Amino acid sequence: MPRAQFGGAGETPVPRLVNGIRQPSAVTSPAMHFGAHIYLWTDRWTDESLHILDRARELGLAWVELAAGDDVHFNPELTRRRAESLGLKLTLSPGGLWPADADISHDDPANRQRGMEWHRRAIDLAAACGCIAYCGAIYGHPGTVMRRVPPADELPRTAENLHSLAEYAARRDVLLAIEPMSRFRTHLLNTPQAAMRLIEMAGHPNLRILIDTYHMMTELRDFPAAIVAAAPRLFAIHACENDRGRPGFGLVPWSAILWTLRELRLDVPFFFETYNTAMRQFAHSRGIFGDICPDPDEFVRQGIAFLNSQQQSEIP
Repeated sequence: MPRAQFGGAGETPVPRLVNGIRQPSAVTSPAMHFGAHIYLWTDRWTDESLHILDRARELGLAWVELAAGDDVHFNPELTRRRAESLGLKLTLSPGGLWPADADISHDDPANRQRGMEWHRRAIDLAAACGCIAYCGAIYGHPGTVMRRVPPADELPRTAENLHSLAEYAARRDVLLAIEPMSRFRTHLLNTPQAAMRLIEMAGHPNLRILIDTYHMMTELRDFPAAIVAAAPRLFAIHACENDRGRPGFGLVPWSAILWTLRELRLDVPFFFETYNTAMRQFAHSRGIFGDICPDPDEFVRQGIAFLNSQQQSEIP
């Protein structure tokens, strides 16, 4: 499918209001599209992980998100061929070893350059795998939180570097989707509205937004307003609960999210993202101490069933 069909830009329909009250939608909900991050099944992608793609397809998934890093090594051609044979779409995001000084927003120009080089290699890997998009907190480095009044040039220099990366990715037919994260992971972008402002500063049509419901539970008071703001560039949604558990067993306002997407006529994939808690050392290394995903297949099955049941929900 052409990349332009994912996260389109342009005029965004606004939910109907009468006397300030949201009105029922006459829009028919399209079939939902689901994906999952490989961390539901494994802590690292290798050439021995290809069976996970088969399992994902058997579970009814249309997308799989791979994770890159300096400690991740595999043959991208093998992954691309297996995904294509199954009719799966792929995305790639940083998830493995990512040096903290490889940061395109860093105060030090040398570290900004390291970040550019690191992400270019990841984009090359995404292209070699046939990925639709390279996603994540590409604008900074997760875990780097500067508790200060930001320098006046911090966002402008970040936007300039994002523009350059977006152009680099566009030449390789890969979208660049930035993911706002909670204040505990980054100080740069905490909301979809902030992501849209940075995209406007960067000024490149190849930039998109990935919304993660786990991170947004900390930052948002109004999920519909955030989705409306991001709509012109919305690529996908990472779907999990406030504790990274499966959708439907926590606090995320799913009916409001799905209703807003339906009103806006947005057809975006939902990626289940969490960490396999049967792999205890892996889960603990990622800060997950509760047993929220002991069975990844069941996580996916229940997540799909719940979100499909919510798709036709009335006005939240």
